[in-house]
Formats: sequence, C-alpha cells, structure tokens
Amino acid sequence: MVLYTYETDLGDGWEDEEVHHDPAEIREAALKMGVNIIYYALSQ
Repeated sequence: MVLYTYETDLGDGWEDEEVHHDPAEIREAALKMGVNIIYYALSQ
C-alpha cells in the first residue's frame, strides 16, 4: 500500500464546499481516499 501525504489534507476535501472552494471532483476523490484508508485499516 502506498499512502501519499506530502502537503495533503483529506479533511480539506471533507469540509463544506464554501470553506476551501474545492471542485466536486476533488471533494469526491478525498472522500474515496478516506473510505479506502478506513477499509484498509479495518480489514488488516
């Protein structure tokens, strides 16, 4: 598994759109990555 964390904050993508003004694609990618991390952690 590779976890890329250089200057990244998944929480930014989870915030309301008005907070960071991220497009929907970025917010969806952040949610998918968060789900993948949780799934991996719980399945080990």
